[in-house]
Amino acid sequence: MSVIRVALADDHALLRDSFRLLLGNSPGFAVAGEASTGAGAVDLCRRERPDVVLMDVRMPRTDGIEATRRICRDPATTGVRVLMLTTFDLDEYVYAALRAGASGFLVKDTSAADLLTAIRVVASGEALLSPSVTRRLIAEFVARPPSHAVDALPATVTDREREVLALIARGRSNAELAAELHVSPGTVKTHIGRLLSKLGARDRAQLVILAYETGLISPRS
Repeated sequence: MSVIRVALADDHALLRDSFRLLLGNSPGFAVAGEASTGAGAVDLCRRERPDVVLMDVRMPRTDGIEATRRICRDPATTGVRVLMLTTFDLDEYVYAALRAGASGFLVKDTSAADLLTAIRVVASGEALLSPSVTRRLIAEFVARPPSHAVDALPATVTDREREVLALIARGRSNAELAAELHVSPGTVKTHIGRLLSKLGARDRAQLVILAYETGLISPRS
């Protein structure tokens, strides 16, 4: 069994202790290090290259969002996936965190089993958005002025890929995409891979954002 190496970034020592105990007692996981500040989290990720970092939103000096932005933009840590943690599911930083490159967003009262599942999902390269977070993300766009025209998407994005992107933004899973488009799961993965490459996105979370930002779909659709 491959081990998922997880870094812990939170300014509350008690919470880090809880995560460390949970991961240490769960097969398939290992703690790659701990940090109590955003700057410390960036240094930790550069040094240890963990698979996933559990990142608190609010930390002293450099917050979790800025730390996430630095980690996701640094070529040395492009393989590190960030799973954001916050006390409130309607945190005002949801949009900014995902835009910075976070692959998922969870509230801190998530059960141990759900947290471990979330880490596995993010480590595998998928994005994880809870229903409440998805609603918050869409609400952010509803409150914004009309976005760009669909032409903002690169011309290299095919009509089929636009269709796939729109369905991803509406929350369809790979299996649902395959069934709705009458294609194989492998073909769906190929389309998603090409979208990630053409749009310079890290994962599905950023594809969702791009679908709204470019006006491909409306938040009210």
